[in-house]
Amino acid sequence: MDRVTAPNQVSPVPPADLPSTLGELRATGHRYRTVKQELRDNLLARMGSGEDRFPGIVGYEDTVLPEVERALLAGHDMVLLGERGQGKTRLIRSLGALLDEWTPVIPGSVLNEHPMHPLTPASQALVDSAGDDLAIGWLHRSMRYGEKLATPDTSVGDLIGDVDPIRLAQGRTLGDPETIHFGLVPRTNRGVFAVNELPDLAERIQVALLNVLEERDIQVRGYQLRLPLDLLLVASANPEDYTNRGRIITPLKDRFGAEIRTHYPLDLDLELALIRQEADLVAVVPEHVLEVLARFARDVRESPSVDPRSGVSARFAIAAAETVAAAALRRSGLLAGASAGAGASGGAAGSASRPEAPVARIGDTVSVTSTLRGKVEFESGEEGREIEVLAHLLRTATAETFRARLAGLDLSGFTAIVAEGGAVETGELVSSSELLRQVGIVPGLAKVLDRLGLGDAPSPEEAAAGIEFVLEGLHLTRRLGKDVTDSGRTVYGDRD
Repeated sequence: MDRVTAPNQVSPVPPADLPSTLGELRATGHRYRTVKQELRDNLLARMGSGEDRFPGIVGYEDTVLPEVERALLAGHDMVLLGERGQGKTRLIRSLGALLDEWTPVIPGSVLNEHPMHPLTPASQALVDSAGDDLAIGWLHRSMRYGEKLATPDTSVGDLIGDVDPIRLAQGRTLGDPETIHFGLVPRTNRGVFAVNELPDLAERIQVALLNVLEERDIQVRGYQLRLPLDLLLVASANPEDYTNRGRIITPLKDRFGAEIRTHYPLDLDLELALIRQEADLVAVVPEHVLEVLARFARDVRESPSVDPRSGVSARFAIAAAETVAAAALRRSGLLAGASAGAGASGGAAGSASRPEAPVARIGDTVSVTSTLRGKVEFESGEEGREIEVLAHLLRTATAETFRARLAGLDLSGFTAIVAEGGAVETGELVSSSELLRQVGIVPGLAKVLDRLGLGDAPSPEEAAAGIEFVLEGLHLTRRLGKDVTDSGRTVYGDRD
């Protein structure tokens, strides 16, 4: 990301009842506050009202967020340390919502100067000459957040600024502040500025941030501009024992008031809540399938075959859920095509068949092992075994969910289906009606579907998803046999 970004690049139109001149602003009793005072006051107001302080942040309520709140109340700049996919950027971006919705600015000021607190000589002269008649503008909080992804080619000019040769050519002197083209940091004055992956920033460039964090001023091309910047600086980084591309220099680390460690969801419920919140699902994914994927992500993180320093991003489980939903939608589309073909060749009987609704089954999870292996960094000794490792962990997660969901239930009705040489065939392109026809009436099915959260009146697709899960669970607990045919279909039968 090579420029200041904000949730909305075009600022919303301010309400018509806001003051339009400096005199009107003074008459309202408005007082100038620094960004950190503003964040502190608004955070305390939300605490007092019980309003959600960090909407959309899951799993940090009792760990990370209290530390963030203490840092904000203390007025500290902060650095968030954590492995990839722990929501560091999401958390940083949420800080902008604690700013005032609208703040007054001097129109045309690239530094978002407050009319009661001008910084540049030009703005000070403008305020002195116009007085209370000075026209003022209003800036929405969505435009007061800036962000830079640290890359090795980032320059001091990108962050702080540089001399503008065109302005020099116009006759201004080198010491004139008007010759400066300000970088991203000063352009976010009176806002929140984030540097993502700070260790990737070259050490000589990190030095340029020292004055910003401590003295709150900037230096450009050998001469100092006494411009007291007003901003909250937040950075994100991987733990230094993993980040071999660079490091945060010690003087810069010392200038951050707070160093906060982030983490992955601490328990299964939080992992599930994160998937539900973030995944964009194109089909119905039953709760038991989501639970398998959540357990799968956690098992992958804890596996000795996976590099623990890299971590397994929360995006892993989210992408897995989206992939499984896509597999269900694909099955629905292919079965619709097969049904249409049968109808064209066989008359009205084929066209009257009920279309297959897209509902994910446990068999759809198999596709994630190949699709998502690139999101995991394995230990060097596991080269060539990546899919095998993930497939084993997926089976483990499925078995864990099977035991957790269906422990204590009598499942003999399912094992009886395949007794004496019987078999149930399922797979990616087996319709729910075909699967239900094979199993018929199963004693105990209602209790199973209830335990799986599929309700008293599940659809045929939901019932098929529940049945396939039980069959797979019985296989993984060594109570059923399983074979995969050359056509890719799965056949569950007696172990003997």
